[in-house]
Amino acid sequence: MDVSTAVAIHLSRKPFKTIPSLFKRLPLVLSQQKWLMKQLSRRTFLQNLGIGAGVAALSSFNNKEGQPNNDKKLNIALCGLGRYAGYLAEGLQESKYCKLAGIVTGTPSKAVVWKKQYNIPDGNIYNYQNFDELVHNKNIDLVYVVLPNAMHKEYAIRAAKAGKHVIVEKPMAVTVSDCEEMIAACKKAGVQMAIGYRLHYEPYNMEMKRLGQQKVFGQVRLIEASLGYGGSQPGEWRLKKALSGGGPLMNLGVYCIQAHRYILGEEPIAVTAQFAKVTKPELFTEVEEAITWQMEFPCGAVCNSTSTYNCSIDRLFASADEGKFELSPAISYGPFKGHTSKGELNFPVINQQATQCDEIAKVLLAGEELPSHISGEEGLKDVKVLQAIYEAARTGKKVAIV
Repeated sequence: MDVSTAVAIHLSRKPFKTIPSLFKRLPLVLSQQKWLMKQLSRRTFLQNLGIGAGVAALSSFNNKEGQPNNDKKLNIALCGLGRYAGYLAEGLQESKYCKLAGIVTGTPSKAVVWKKQYNIPDGNIYNYQNFDELVHNKNIDLVYVVLPNAMHKEYAIRAAKAGKHVIVEKPMAVTVSDCEEMIAACKKAGVQMAIGYRLHYEPYNMEMKRLGQQKVFGQVRLIEASLGYGGSQPGEWRLKKALSGGGPLMNLGVYCIQAHRYILGEEPIAVTAQFAKVTKPELFTEVEEAITWQMEFPCGAVCNSTSTYNCSIDRLFASADEGKFELSPAISYGPFKGHTSKGELNFPVINQQATQCDEIAKVLLAGEELPSHISGEEGLKDVKVLQAIYEAARTGKKVAIV
């Protein structure tokens, strides 16, 4: 089934009978990340991190980490088998506390390939018609929703009703009300929901957080965070507003918003924004091609960002009273590079997906509450900012964030 058919089905609000190949993407070849992981095991990363500043940054985001039973793994089902699901699947092979136990796909040929590649039993393979039968499967603990943005709400709520914990990819949803419904559904079902903030466990980004929040170089005065790539193709779901909720702001801009927030340790109070000129009208008929925005924070820092589908950029820069610190590449899948006024940053390369899933699994397996920095409430904060940015770009006015 092609994307246009999927859009029609979504707009009609009828039950999904089949789902196209849906995927999350950023421009990095998966094989490169696999090679890097072979050079540095995750165990080596954890050992090395313990002797550097990164451990303080990591623990500051993970101060409720549980101590799971080492004999138990969290059984995860991936819902949607697009490109980013491939990254997750490879990460789960590196994982210490998680297992790729099931899949949900509307493409039978994919089910055959994934079953063979990852040794998934028939009883743990679902489609979008029998998804709700997960309620009877005790061999699945959590559903990781890796579908187009507009479908996050439906499948997160259905997973919660089936009694499964949930991880939802970013952005959490396309509207504030969708986020609120997802949070309420998980609370009602007595399950926990996390948002896939992989960079919250990535040492380079956590060092940026530490440098900013601890004012290592004094008060931060300026932050610039931008992420973009070219190569969009006709028919991609991310170019269809009914499925994506918007253009590069929704897909990429959420990372930039996060970077500003965790470097400053504050919440934005207002935004201004501008849509860029559309240079490829044959592609960008429903969503923006690029957008630039400015965020105001209580501390007075100047915060600028751009997200774009017409060129490549991956940069995070901060300037403070007594120095600067930056990463480039910064926000994608790595490997990252960075330096400060005092010299080069040098942290181990990690498998971002394995590390994220393991940190979540350790908490859930210990029967503890997930930390607030990856919660549905955190995802809701980002969606409020995203919607304010769109309103500011449409109206040309400053929009307060409440």
